Amino acid sequence: MNIGIVCYPTYGGSGVVATELGAALAARGHRVHFITYAQPMRLDKFQDNIFYHEVDLPAYPLFEFQLYALALAGKIFDVAKYENLDILHVHYAIPHAISGYLVKQMLNGKSDIKLITTLHGTDVTLIGLEPSFLPLVKFSIEQSDAVTAVSRFLAEKTKTGFTDKKDVEVINNFIDTELYKREECPQRRKQFAPNGEKIFMHTSNFREVKRIPDVIKIFAAALEHIPAKLALIGDGPERAEAERLSRELGIAEHTRFLGKQSALPQILSAADIFLLPSQSESFGLAALEAMSCGVPVVATNMGGIPEVVSHGETGYIAELGDIKRMARYAVDLLKHPRRWEEFSQNARNRAVQLFNKELIVPQYEALYRKVVAAK
Repeated sequence: MNIGIVCYPTYGGSGVVATELGAALAARGHRVHFITYAQPMRLDKFQDNIFYHEVDLPAYPLFEFQLYALALAGKIFDVAKYENLDILHVHYAIPHAISGYLVKQMLNGKSDIKLITTLHGTDVTLIGLEPSFLPLVKFSIEQSDAVTAVSRFLAEKTKTGFTDKKDVEVINNFIDTELYKREECPQRRKQFAPNGEKIFMHTSNFREVKRIPDVIKIFAAALEHIPAKLALIGDGPERAEAERLSRELGIAEHTRFLGKQSALPQILSAADIFLLPSQSESFGLAALEAMSCGVPVVATNMGGIPEVVSHGETGYIAELGDIKRMARYAVDLLKHPRRWEEFSQNARNRAVQLFNKELIVPQYEALYRKVVAAK
């Protein structure tokens, strides 16, 4: 099939999953066309069957604000027309699904291109709740030929808040478990923890919803009981506040901010505990990446996290903001090596058995075939 994929190319879960999906589909023989305003972060190697189409944003004095949704629609129209796309798979409802709908209207029967919308979270749980956007999100969902959500939590949220007319199929996020697997890395561990300390990690886009100050506070509480180091991967608006807080709490010498990194499997292989105290997660892709590398996760019970992290088996989940409990969970696990080994193996097994790309990508292929076959 000829498949167009529209996504945000930035450092975030939806862009990562969309890019990995496109790469996996191309490896399975499909022709995949990425359509976005910048090259997706993980689309950094040549791969046959993958094509990238950049959206141009024209500068025109009359328009005070950039009209990305319209520019995107124009680019999708060109690609759909000249590449004979069978499927347009958009990740995020706003503005991608709206742009996709416009393209279908522009083609006006000249093409039977099918529009599939995958919801990743904030397009429903945050942006979609804005009064001015709510009807647009509802409309884009109901005008799609098929709609998927990355977790049961998000599917139910969508059906409750936006539509009772459209089925929302759950297709979980996924990873390449052969890429994300634990490797022995004594030298790397020594770089993070020169005196054999336990290593805590967190990775995100450092937005407010990720509760980065809670990461710092959990680590500070744990540090009172065990020697440890904290590595934070990623960047974003909350980084400066986190750096300030680490200095204020007197733990800056035990904390490293690594910024954006592409070698996540290698870095995660050095971790002992992964922290994810988010106030909202539609799925928890960062937790899954850690689990696949054999790292137990301590997280909140928000959104789709409990569908990924099995409490008492692959890690622990606690109430939002319960700093002391999350610190206690981490310390208790690290003080019992045999239990940590069991949790580590359980985490790896759960990732392989439930969220491996070889299990999930065929679900998208099956959906594409069903939608294309439908009248």
